[in-house]
Amino acid sequence: MTATAINPTNVKPNRATVRATQRRELLILLGFLAVIWAVTTALSPRFLTPANLKDILIQAAPLGFVVIGQMIVIIVRGLDLSVASIMATVAVLSTSLIDSTPVIFVVGLLLGGFIGAINGYLVAYRKVTPFLATLATMIVLQGIRFAYTKGAPGGTLPETFRWLATGDILGIPVALIALAIVAVGIHWVLERTVFGRRLKLYGDSPDAAYMTGAPTKLLVVVAFVISGVMAAIAGLFLVGYVGIVDNWTGRGYELDSIAAAVIGGAVLSGGKGSVPGVLLAALILVSLFNIVVILGLSIELQLVIKGALIILAAAVYMKRSQS
Repeated sequence: MTATAINPTNVKPNRATVRATQRRELLILLGFLAVIWAVTTALSPRFLTPANLKDILIQAAPLGFVVIGQMIVIIVRGLDLSVASIMATVAVLSTSLIDSTPVIFVVGLLLGGFIGAINGYLVAYRKVTPFLATLATMIVLQGIRFAYTKGAPGGTLPETFRWLATGDILGIPVALIALAIVAVGIHWVLERTVFGRRLKLYGDSPDAAYMTGAPTKLLVVVAFVISGVMAAIAGLFLVGYVGIVDNWTGRGYELDSIAAAVIGGAVLSGGKGSVPGVLLAALILVSLFNIVVILGLSIELQLVIKGALIILAAAVYMKRSQS
C-alpha cells in the first residue's frame, strides 16, 4: 500500500477559519469606509449631512441588489456580464406595459428570472463559458431594447413606484429596507441551508458536489436565476430613483458589481462569498463616487476610481487565491 502525501495547499480551511477570515476582512472594510468618510467630512462638512447620507444609501441599494446576485454566481465559479443589460431591459419592458406598481415588479422579476435561467442553461447544459454566455445575452438584450424603444427614453412613472425608490419609512429609505430584507434572506440561505452549503461546495469542487448527490447543473441555473432577479429589482429601484426609464439604466454595474463582490470577499475561483462583505464593498464604491461630486472634482475621476478599484479587486483576488 502506497502512502500519499497530503499537500497542505489543497486542504480546505474549516468553517471556523473561513468565518474568522470573513470577520477580519469585514473589519478592514469598515475601517477603510470610516477613514474615507472622516477625511471627506474634514474637507467638506456637507458630506456627513443627513440628506447626503440618505442619498448615498438610496444610491447604494441598486448596486447592493446586483452585487448579491453577482456574488451568488461567482460562488458557483461563474460571472454575469449581463446584469446591467437586464436592469435596463426589465425597466424598459415592464414599465411600458402597465402603470400598476405591483404588476411592474411582478413582471420585472419574472423577466429577470427568465433571462437568468437562459444564462444558467447556456452555462450548465450547453457548456458555454459564463463570460461568453452572459456577454452574448448582454448584446442580445441591448438589441431587443433599442428595437423596442427606437432609442428613445421612456416616460413618467407611477407616484407609488417613485415613492418605493426615493421615499422612507420613519426616516429609513424604503429601498434600504427592501435591500436589508433580501440580504438577510440570502445570508440565511447561504449560511444555514443545504442549498447554500451545496452552492459553496460546488464552488470548491464540482466533482465533490456531484458525488454527494447535489444537482450540480440545477445549482448553476438557480444561481444565474437569482442574479437575474436581483438585477431586475435593482433596475426597477434605479429608474424609480432617477425618475425616467432609459436604455442605459445601470450602465457600468456589471464591472462595479464584480469589483465590489471580489473586494467584499468573493473569490473568482468559486466557493466563497459573504453578503455583509459585498454590501459593505458596494457602499464603499458608492461613497467614493459621491465624494467626487461633493468635493467638486472632475466627474471623469469616477472612471479613474473604477479602474483603480478593478485593479485592487484583481490584487485582492490574487492574494486570496494564493492563501
